[in-house]
Amino acid sequence: MKVLRADELGENIRLDDIIDSIIWGDCLEVMRKLPAEIADMVFFDPPYFLQLPDKKKLIRWYVRTEVESPERDWDRFSSFEEYDAFIREALMLVKRIMKPNATIWAIGTYHNIFRIGKIMQDLGFWILNDVIWFKRNPMPNWLNVRFTNATETLIWAVKDKNVKNYTFHADIARRFTIEDFGIKIGLSVWRIPICMGKERLKDERGRRLHPTQKPEKLLERVILVSTDEGDLVFDPMAGTGTTGYVAKRLGRHFVMIEKEEIYVKAMVKRFKAGNYSIEAYI
Repeated sequence: MKVLRADELGENIRLDDIIDSIIWGDCLEVMRKLPAEIADMVFFDPPYFLQLPDKKKLIRWYVRTEVESPERDWDRFSSFEEYDAFIREALMLVKRIMKPNATIWAIGTYHNIFRIGKIMQDLGFWILNDVIWFKRNPMPNWLNVRFTNATETLIWAVKDKNVKNYTFHADIARRFTIEDFGIKIGLSVWRIPICMGKERLKDERGRRLHPTQKPEKLLERVILVSTDEGDLVFDPMAGTGTTGYVAKRLGRHFVMIEKEEIYVKAMVKRFKAGNYSIEAYI
């Protein structure tokens, strides 16, 4: 495994050049250079565009202490139009990278998932399912002016409606539903806690490193249900690298792209802590 700098990538990239790698760079720029039809599955986890008011503090109403904001610079866009344009271009590039029978999982909250779904349909993607991730331990609702947000939605899709031979392991899907609800069918509701404890990556001050770090159990389900051993999993906005880390553990290959240096360094540290050898140049 290795870390590659986007500015050092050549023009005629081969799969062997990038397999099992973290590419440090802008996902749009990098994806334009990648070979076509290499990915068996894509995990698409873009910024949520939370649209929080500038400089507004989140306060725990009952003790009047401040809550760390989940928003970061990379989550800010000037308008829905700018956000939609980014999502559209990213999905167009992702579609080129997907194999003919590949699937894509797009994840988001109510802030963005409906916009993503529309854009996917406009681009010809064919939606197979929406899967609801029910968080057993959601962040508390500090203001009590609306329902506590305890779910995220995953859209599972193929490149177009003519794709029939995509990978789906129904037996594994049923196993997860039995684990969650004791029902012997593959439900489109997954009951998984958010990251906590040792799994949650922290910065040097002990604060959570990434506001939307995905739990390994979520990626385990995505990967086991929709890929086979030896398949290539692609994540263009990798964050702390859960996709590749879990893919490697489950015997899959990966290619991940991440723009923020702090997260690339965290991924390197994470792989090394898992006793994986990785060549890093940062």
